[in-house]
Formats: sequence, structure tokens, C-alpha cells
Amino acid sequence: MFDKILIANRGEIAVRIMRTAREMGVRTVAVYSTVDAQALHVLTADEAVCLGDPEPAQSYLHSEKIIAAAKQTGAQAVHPGYGFLAENPAFAQAVVEAGLTFIGPPASVMAQLGDKTQARRLMQSGGVPIIPGMTSADDDPARLAVAAEEIGYPLLIKAAAGGGGKGMRVVHAPGELAAAAKQAASEAKSAFGDGSIYLEKFLAKPRHVEFQILADAHGNVVHLYERECSIQRRHQKIVEETPSPALDDALRARMGEAAVAAAKAAGYVNAGTVEFLLNDDGEFYFLEVNTRLQVEHPITEALTGLDLVRQQLTIAAGEPLSFAQDDVPRRGHAIECRLYAEDPENNFLPSHGKILLHREPAGPGVRLDNGVYTGFEVPVQYDPILGKLVVWAEDRPAAIARMTRALSECVILGVKTPIEYLRAVINAPAFVAGDTHTAFLTEHFADWRPDGQADHAARLAYALHEALAPAAAAAAGETRREAPSPWQTLGHWHLGK
Repeated sequence: MFDKILIANRGEIAVRIMRTAREMGVRTVAVYSTVDAQALHVLTADEAVCLGDPEPAQSYLHSEKIIAAAKQTGAQAVHPGYGFLAENPAFAQAVVEAGLTFIGPPASVMAQLGDKTQARRLMQSGGVPIIPGMTSADDDPARLAVAAEEIGYPLLIKAAAGGGGKGMRVVHAPGELAAAAKQAASEAKSAFGDGSIYLEKFLAKPRHVEFQILADAHGNVVHLYERECSIQRRHQKIVEETPSPALDDALRARMGEAAVAAAKAAGYVNAGTVEFLLNDDGEFYFLEVNTRLQVEHPITEALTGLDLVRQQLTIAAGEPLSFAQDDVPRRGHAIECRLYAEDPENNFLPSHGKILLHREPAGPGVRLDNGVYTGFEVPVQYDPILGKLVVWAEDRPAAIARMTRALSECVILGVKTPIEYLRAVINAPAFVAGDTHTAFLTEHFADWRPDGQADHAARLAYALHEALAPAAAAAAGETRREAPSPWQTLGHWHLGK
């Protein structure tokens, strides 16, 4: 096992990786930009190295600086987290060429699966069902028109590289194709530096169901069951759960076998996710492979009791999986809600600024993977995710009730958050019934407005109490000891003292 690893990321995922590393006796190195000097991941790590200016290109996307920081501190391996350079094959290759271990799949596998058309061909050859459509990228209008007629309308234009909904357009009729293809290619070029596009059949209301896989370097591959990720806003997941309410044991077995086959076809190593679209008729189709740890991995950990980061580190260290498919446990039900600094009343625009008060929910079956604290300034330069709230309970109704309670206890003041929106989503009758699909929010929450006056008043009262308590204590002749700041309790090495 490694003695020291560098986490090439920030925020809640960096903190989460550090916690497992500490349990394993592995020291950690954080990297940070100047705006993140007092970020929680910096305060949590054993060492920290400043990369430079806040702009991602000068810090978290600067592979040379990150590798130099790893070598400077004596780290033996690099964990990319998710986002930034996590799915960049050039970075993975550069880490290996520097004599370090990349905690993730080989660069060649990452490159192969990062090109969606190449991945579709690979899955097709491996017997994994794919969505009807093109298996090669093309931007010629005439050839696209011919392919569109063969596929049939409506269809979806997709970027061959990247994801997150960039370079994606739905086309309902032939007259829309040329303009939509031009727009999609331009957006893909801007977002990923690659304007390649292709066409596939558009599925109107599928479920988005993904399977977590683990593969070691000795040929062993297992899946850790599914995650239902159909609650999405602008192609971004915001609520995930496991098990999926749509899968019975037979369908789960079929999809799990397909996920393992996909991993084997690609020569996959380490943790990854095979994503599928599932129709009401029980037919499922390969969507893509995410070659990294997913944001929603904690619900799989809650369901199985396995620590995925621990598995990543042991696989990267060359150890074989310690269990077979039949050994993977599955118990209860887990739900995750993503907490962002964003304003649901203003088209979910990012909300930046200082967190004036942050109180975490607690109790049985509640976990918060957090990257912020009271007094932290949420920067404008990065993705506004603050943390992930996860609950586990013995069954789905109990998990929904527990998440409702946990969201009610979660207090974040100073920036806007979608907490009230998330409570409304998981208590919507259609969600409670398990009737979810990728158009769920458009169908049920297009005109949502907050209806939480009592909740808002409670939060204001709580904040007022916290603000006035020291003065009240002083007036009563009492002294109230101030809580130590995070940098006082978590060490001083990062300050250069």
C-alpha cells in the first residue's frame, strides 16, 4: 500500500478521499488555488501545496504543477477525484510517465471510453446492447441526413467527446437537423475542444440506471448493483437512489451481467460506472462508461457496506479483489441529494458568497459528505457543489422519510441552496410511487415555487439565536467559550508554520 497520495481535486470529494486514506494509514497531500487557501480539503490534509491563481487552468487543471507537487512531497500516487482532470487520459498517462501511480483506469482505456462513438462500437462488439444510431462521428450535413432517416425521428445529436449535456440537441423533424447539428458541434468544440458529433435514437422518458463496477489488474470484475439516477436537471443528476424501484431480480441480473461484460470488453481496471437507459418495456441500452468515482458513490457504499475509495487504493496498489460477485451484500435502501450553492428561484444560477451558518443533520443512517463550513467563502471559479446528503434505511418509504427529516435539519445560510426544492421532489407523489424518468423534473416541477414560510422562519430564528446567544450570555454575567476555528483544530502545517 502507498505511504502517501496526492488528491488532485478540491472540496467535498477531496475531503472524502482523505478520510478513507487516514483510516488506511496513508498520508495525504492537498493541492489548492490561492482562493482555496482555507478550504476544508486543505485543512484536512496532512500537507498542502499551492498551485497558483484561482482560474482552473492555472491550478486544478494544470497537470504539470500537480505532478510536480506530487514529486515534491514524495507522494507515490495521484487520486483525481471527479471533475477537473479525472477523465483526462493525457493526465493519467503523464502521472504514470512521472513514475507515479494513477488511481483510476489506464490512460488507454480512458481514451477509448471517452470517445462515445468508439465506446459504442466496443460495446456492440462485446454483446452489450446500444441505442440505435451511428457508431462513427460525422459532421457532413448530407451524411447526417441519410443517417437520420435510417434512425428515425425524433433523434438526439450528441458530442462524441465530453458529457454533461454539452453538444446535445433533440431533433424532431428533418428541417431542424442542419441548424441543430451546427449548434451542437460548435458547443462541443467550445466545451471539449472537439466538435465531433453523432446521432442516436431519442428515448423520450427513459430511466437512467447505472451499475457500479470494480475491476482489478488480475482479470476479476464485479458489479455492486445499480443506482437510479433519473432525477436530472439539464442532464445533471440531483437525486440518486439504490435499489432502483424499476428493477426486479431478473432484470437486475441481466443489467449487471451487461455492465461486467462492458468492463471486460474495455479491459477496465479500478472503479467505474456503466450507465444505461431503461425503457418501460424492460429493454435497456448502453449509454456510456464514467471512468472515475461518481458523485453518487456513497449510496452504493451505504447499500453494500463497502468503501469504494478503499477499493480504489487497494486495486491501484496491485492487490486483487478480496471478494467475488456472489459475496457482494445488499441491504436496505439509500438516497442521495446533492447540495449546491445555487438559487432554485432564479433558474438555479450559482450563488456565491460567505456561508454565514452551516449546521449539519445527524441521526441514524445520515451521512453528509461536506466540503464547506461556517465562514467559508464559496468561490465563483468552480462548480458550486457544497456536499452530498446521504441517508440509508431499511426500505424505500423509510429512506424517503429519513431524507425529508435530514433535509429539514440541514441549515446553510448566506448562500442560496435547493434544500426546499429537494424536499419537494422526494415527497412528490410520483417520486414516492417510484414513477421516475429523465423528464421527471420538466414534467412535475417546471413551475415550482417555494412554499416553505414556516421552514424559512425557523431557519431565521435559529440564525438569530446563534447570533444573539453570546450577547445574551454576557448580559447575564456568563462567559461563552467560542468554538475553535477549523484551522486551529485541524493543524497548522498548511500555513507554513
